[in-house]
Amino acid sequence: MSTFADSSALVKLYVPEQGSQHVRSLDVLVASQLASVEVPAAIWRKQRMGELSATDARLLVAAFEADYHGTQVSPPRFAAVAVTQVILDVAARLTGVHGLRAYEAVQLATARLVMSADPECTTFAAFDKDLCTAAAAEGFLLAPS
Repeated sequence: MSTFADSSALVKLYVPEQGSQHVRSLDVLVASQLASVEVPAAIWRKQRMGELSATDARLLVAAFEADYHGTQVSPPRFAAVAVTQVILDVAARLTGVHGLRAYEAVQLATARLVMSADPECTTFAAFDKDLCTAAAAEGFLLAPS
């Protein structure tokens, strides 16, 4: 069974913080293409806030990029779903339905698309309260619960 992971969950694969152990225990992860920007941005923000050294941030971003794109010896760690016009249209509606910010709505719209293509992808991993509330309202189980 796969889990849709938003960027707040993916960051926990690289930066040890509350919830990291749970995210690292998830088997098959699916993510929005937005993660390619959001995860490095979150890591670099932690560096600017003094939580990580520049060297550690560079290493963590490189690890994420290797997992996102794959390497010559290993495939990507998670499936990345491209942001399409359909996703953006659904996201625009979700901003009004759930009061989400733009990127949160794109994450949830992507998860909905994934669930419609793979009915076994019913779990949503995130660490943003508003996004989790909206995902639950859209029929997702939440990880961590």
